[in-house]
Amino acid sequence: MERRTIGAAALDVGAIGLGCMPMNWAYSRSEQRGDRSLRTVHAALDAGVSLLDTADMYGPFTNELLVGRVLKERRADAFVSTKCGLLVGDGGELRHVVANGRPGYVRRACDASLRRLQTDVIDLYQLHRADPEVPVEETWGAMAELVSAGKVRALGLCAVGSRSARRRATGLSRDGHEGTIRQLERIQQVFPVAAVQAELSVWSQEALMRLLPWCVARGVGFLAAMPLGNGFLTGTLTPGGGFEPDDPRARHPRFTAEMMAANQPLVAGLRRVAARHGAEVTPAQVALAWVLGRGRHVVPVP
Repeated sequence: MERRTIGAAALDVGAIGLGCMPMNWAYSRSEQRGDRSLRTVHAALDAGVSLLDTADMYGPFTNELLVGRVLKERRADAFVSTKCGLLVGDGGELRHVVANGRPGYVRRACDASLRRLQTDVIDLYQLHRADPEVPVEETWGAMAELVSAGKVRALGLCAVGSRSARRRATGLSRDGHEGTIRQLERIQQVFPVAAVQAELSVWSQEALMRLLPWCVARGVGFLAAMPLGNGFLTGTLTPGGGFEPDDPRARHPRFTAEMMAANQPLVAGLRRVAARHGAEVTPAQVALAWVLGRGRHVVPVP
């Protein structure tokens, strides 16, 4: 696999990363996959993937433990990215999530992540969500201290999942990343931002408006979350097929039978492009190629 460099920090990774959250959390029966998930991560590393993306809230905590089992055997092959700043409430449900950006929590969260990941350093530590009760500069300053302490190599900001809430709260325009850019401008004054993680795919191109150009202009890497549209762009999901109640897609407006049917022409287009390149090429590969084509500073993380 080709290599790409994340931002001015010159973090070297495989061109495609691996989002580890679904390995044992959030999706239907994911916690039952066990050794299958471990084999998947090992297979990804064998194929040249190096960036493994996780977070302390996934599980919570169990996703980092899973990644840690892999890192214990293959730390030299992996680039580990984890996150702090979000806490999951009772039952580990995505609907019960609160932000915590207090400096003391950040320090404790990092130490706990290091233990679960079975490593002495985190390659990229991301702020999962800014705490509205704590100035983001204070949170970022605490994270910067972790770099000085040798516990973290570089810092990033995750902008996944908060756009609609931010838009409702602030009355922003269609570009919901305006608030993210304001945060980035503030924290960049405290310590350099190595990477931003936000949704980018064929069917979710909002980041192309301002966020990605902001990153390019400042030498900040871009981790493209959900490049396969939570599975929709693989062409394997059918409208009205239904999801288990514990699957977050069951509550997502994009995954209603009506919306999935309306977006089928997009999948059909991916299939046509795939067919032009050979029977072995899949819609998912075409969707990833589209994201990779946004620039060498972009690393898709399916």
